[in-house]
Amino acid sequence: MSKKEIPYKIYLEEKEMPTQWYNVRADMKTKPAPLLNPGTLQPMTAQELGAVFCDELVRQELDDCTPYIDIPQEILDFYKMYRPSPLVRAYCLEKKLQTPAKIYYKFEGNNTSGSHKLNSAIAQAYYAKKQGLKGVTTETGAGQWGTALSMACSYFDLDCKVFMVKVSYEQKPFRREVMRTYGASVTPSPSETTQVGRKILAEHPGTTGSLGCAISEAVEAATSAEGYRYVLGSVLNQVLLHQSVIGLETKAALDKYEIVPDMIIGCAGGGSNLGGLISPFMGEKLRGERDYKFIAVEPASCPSFTRGRFAYDFCDTGKVCPLAKMYTLGSGFIPSANHAGGLRYHGMSSTLSQLYDDGLMEARSLEQTAVFEAAEQFARVEGILPAPESSHAIRVAIDEALKCKETGEEKTIVFGLTGTGYFDMVAYEKYNNGEMTDYIPTDADLEKGFAGLPKVEG
Repeated sequence: MSKKEIPYKIYLEEKEMPTQWYNVRADMKTKPAPLLNPGTLQPMTAQELGAVFCDELVRQELDDCTPYIDIPQEILDFYKMYRPSPLVRAYCLEKKLQTPAKIYYKFEGNNTSGSHKLNSAIAQAYYAKKQGLKGVTTETGAGQWGTALSMACSYFDLDCKVFMVKVSYEQKPFRREVMRTYGASVTPSPSETTQVGRKILAEHPGTTGSLGCAISEAVEAATSAEGYRYVLGSVLNQVLLHQSVIGLETKAALDKYEIVPDMIIGCAGGGSNLGGLISPFMGEKLRGERDYKFIAVEPASCPSFTRGRFAYDFCDTGKVCPLAKMYTLGSGFIPSANHAGGLRYHGMSSTLSQLYDDGLMEARSLEQTAVFEAAEQFARVEGILPAPESSHAIRVAIDEALKCKETGEEKTIVFGLTGTGYFDMVAYEKYNNGEMTDYIPTDADLEKGFAGLPKVEG
């Protein structure tokens, strides 16, 4: 096949799979600010982080210098069950839009967990098992991360305790049952099972919860039980490192057919998908080898990038976790019961926040009715029902393709399709029934969150 004959799906061969993760921090001129101890406000040491996270994951979290880190063979063997994932040319969508743009999406929903989250879940479970732990605790929003971690823990015979954001626990019972099928215990958060959960419920009676609440409970559960550690599905440097397999495969597939993207688009909640997708491309930009346009897309109901502040803040609502310098709405900000559950986090990855603050990427926020309109348009022509989170990227990809239609430019657009939406039918039902509403926090709403930001210089 010649280089010009682009197939619908570009598959890499098994031998072409990445054998190393890429650490974009190694190429960043301005490194992400260090995590701070909430008590002393000093940079967290490896020993302090080791009380919460697995030892090897702590090393990965703190490593700002090593560009490539070997993927252990056991993880590579697991990856081969569902990787390499396809890079798909959206020919049908292009035709529907009548656009000269070329649209590609990296599909990460071709595994049992239904999303990209398994890429990091299996790595974190592997390191927990290697350390000899009994199990791990975590939080989950929409349920993709909890599902992925449950599957990974089952593979390594580890106990898994999941605190699921209450609104998602209630809206997505089938996702909850998948986790239980894999052997995990699932608790709606905030709950009465932890001290911090009871405190949050007392301060916010009837709250639907947030990822910040669930993180607090999961950390307490891990630190109060011997042989357990806490693992996180987004935000942290280590997670973006594991997810770089997405971007490395995407770049390899594009290079295989000499395709150079003009823009790369990803949904952004905590940053795992976006960071993983753009990492190797951002590395080229940082090294001055090639330029790309990067677009982070977030919900207007939880606009960390577009309306947040770049400041040190607690990573959780209960204020028991380290402080991270990030774009944040304040750890006390409780998002509305938005259906894009995986994007309902008050902050953003420190790595992505620094790149955004340095002007190396842009961000847009969207109302969810516009997002679901794009999701249905995509589903009807491309044959995949996308997750609400992924559909934020779809919306912007469509908007950019329509701009190309107006200008006649033949731009190449790549976006991340993080997973499927088959457990999100309550949201689709509300949209189809005309019952879905848009919520955008007022400046006064945001000021309440900003008022609780810790007083930290830097």
